[in-house]
Amino acid sequence: MTTPHNWRKSSYSGEGDGNNCLEIAHSTAQVAIRDSKAPARATLTFRAPTFATFVRTLKNPTT
Repeated sequence: MTTPHNWRKSSYSGEGDGNNCLEIAHSTAQVAIRDSKAPARATLTFRAPTFATFVRTLKNPTT
């Protein structure tokens, strides 16, 4: 995934916060994340299963 074309921004990113947030693009194998304020800068790329585990942990943290 060198130049993903399916970047999307969170629906929580509204005008009140200046539309600043992360954007995400994904394929079957990878997930890429970038800063919406500086999209030409570097991206973070993760294997899709690793990112899915990360998101699941954020949604259901153990205390």
